[in-house]
Amino acid sequence: MPVLTIVSLKNQSQLPKGSLEDAALTILQSDALYFGSGAGMGVDSGLPDFRGTQGFWKAYPPIAKLKLRFEEMANPRWFADDPEFAWGFYGHRLNLYRETAPHEGFSILREWGDSKKGGAFVYTSNVDGHFQQAGFEENQVLECHGSINHLQCLEGCGQRIWAAEDIRVEVDPDSLRAKPPLPACPTCNGLARPNVLMFGDWGWDSTRASEQHEKHQQWLAQSLNKNLAVIEIGAGTAIPTVRMNSESLAEGSDNQLIRINPREANAPKGSISLPLGGLEALQRIDATIKAKQ
Repeated sequence: MPVLTIVSLKNQSQLPKGSLEDAALTILQSDALYFGSGAGMGVDSGLPDFRGTQGFWKAYPPIAKLKLRFEEMANPRWFADDPEFAWGFYGHRLNLYRETAPHEGFSILREWGDSKKGGAFVYTSNVDGHFQQAGFEENQVLECHGSINHLQCLEGCGQRIWAAEDIRVEVDPDSLRAKPPLPACPTCNGLARPNVLMFGDWGWDSTRASEQHEKHQQWLAQSLNKNLAVIEIGAGTAIPTVRMNSESLAEGSDNQLIRINPREANAPKGSISLPLGGLEALQRIDATIKAKQ
């Protein structure tokens, strides 16, 4: 069972900045595209940046008063100890992600993928469902940390993971507490929780993510012998799942890694490193591609 932890990547080789021209040529010459996406991808849509304690507390003042760090708040124990507080935090995020439109960069990625004979696949640690909202098919996306748009039974009564599309959570913005009734399991009527991998989470139901992983492996089996470009956007080093996955696909192969990150663009030797925000980088690469066509 996966358990979410924080790890710092150190001693990665620093390389000279790559160029937009290099990135555009790599994408143009590729047969298939692999998109790795971290939390930085959502910042340009207006979603809060949880980078560091201050960023998290700025987004959630009631949590700041309690001096809780993100990894302390994003913990399944709250659903047992204080479910109204737990659902206040996750209910607010669910509502925010629903109300926020994915930025133009998502559409740019989809257009690039649609133009390739080998298509595209998305590997993301984001739980907001914005890739699907932007038009990516379900069988094109692996959400390695789960999805806030899906629920599971807290007690594990046997109910399969279900969609949260009919769930509405009313949250008091001052206290960040959810108002009853809280989301419930349709089988046992016990408390439901988001199907999101939290910190120290031994109760996460990984069934849906495992099914996505099977589709991911099938796609890779068809694509790894092709000219594959790996484009990573906004994936940091604190929780390095996406970065490690991107690097593993490029290591020891002809696959080219393009890393886009305004603060942590350092990447292995031979990669293209762009120290830009996700939306800006994608727009500028897209303009360069269009100028060459």
